[in-house]
Amino acid sequence: MATDLSGMIECRPGARLWGPDDEDSLWHAAMDLFVLNVGNAYDALACLFGVRNDTGFRPLAENRGFPDTASEALRDTYAPYADSTDLHGTTWITWAELASTDWHETNSAGTRTRAMAAGPDTHWAPVWTVMRTLSDLHGPENVRLVVWFTC
Repeated sequence: MATDLSGMIECRPGARLWGPDDEDSLWHAAMDLFVLNVGNAYDALACLFGVRNDTGFRPLAENRGFPDTASEALRDTYAPYADSTDLHGTTWITWAELASTDWHETNSAGTRTRAMAAGPDTHWAPVWTVMRTLSDLHGPENVRLVVWFTC
């Protein structure tokens, strides 16, 4: 059975100006992953999120759940999946975490690097470009990718 990926990039424009705890530092939807045509290559899902991790990667952001501070648009997009029996996990990762990732780290067999699975020269490049651009504007800790998986 196939595993499908859905998700959204969010940012907090006010956090850089007023601080992350300010009442106006809310998360805002920036872009749906569907628009970026990411697909569901399993080695990328394994190295990033621990999903279908037959390749033996140490996941970067596994099973963190749906963020309590999600934007209204993200909540609306996620709502049809929230109680579905097809939902098989939800997680998120910030650009700060991705920017500090060792992309040369390999899977347990030592045969594939993170860069090979989901680096800037893969189908994930558009996601990283959008997140990097938003990070330049709002700060790396104020940009995140929220994803969920369905079968």
